[in-house]
Amino acid sequence: MKKDIIIPEVENVFVAAVQEWSDDFMEKVWYAYVINDSDFLIESVMVVSKAFGTIDGEMKKTSLLRHAFVEVPPVSVVKIEMMEKSVLVLNNEFMVTFFIGNKLYDKKFIFKAKAINEEATEEVPILFVEGVIVR
Repeated sequence: MKKDIIIPEVENVFVAAVQEWSDDFMEKVWYAYVINDSDFLIESVMVVSKAFGTIDGEMKKTSLLRHAFVEVPPVSVVKIEMMEKSVLVLNNEFMVTFFIGNKLYDKKFIFKAKAINEEATEEVPILFVEGVIVR
C-alpha cells in the first residue's frame, strides 16, 4: 500500500531571500520569494512559513503565516513576505505546496539560523540580484 504511493520530487522550484530597500523602514530588509525556474506553470501555490530556534538558551518560535497564490508562471517569481530582522537569528522554514497539472508537489525549505546574511549571497536566477537560496 505505502509502497504504491509516488511522491514526486520538486525540481527547479525553490525559495530565496533577497535584500531590498524599504522606504517604510528606511533601510534594507530581507524578502522571501518563491522562484519557479521550471518550464511548467505551478498552480494553487500555498506557502506556510514560521521561524523557530533558541535565543539565549530559550526556545522561541513565531506564529505560522500562510500565503496563497493562484499561479506562478514558468520562469518567474512571486514575493512571499518580508523577513523581520529579529527572526534571522532563528531557523526560517517555508513549506511550499503546489500543483503541476493534476500532481501535487510539496517541499520544506529551511534557512538555517543566521544563514541569511550578506556574506552568504549568490546570484538568484530570474531576479538577477544577490540573495540567499535554499534548494
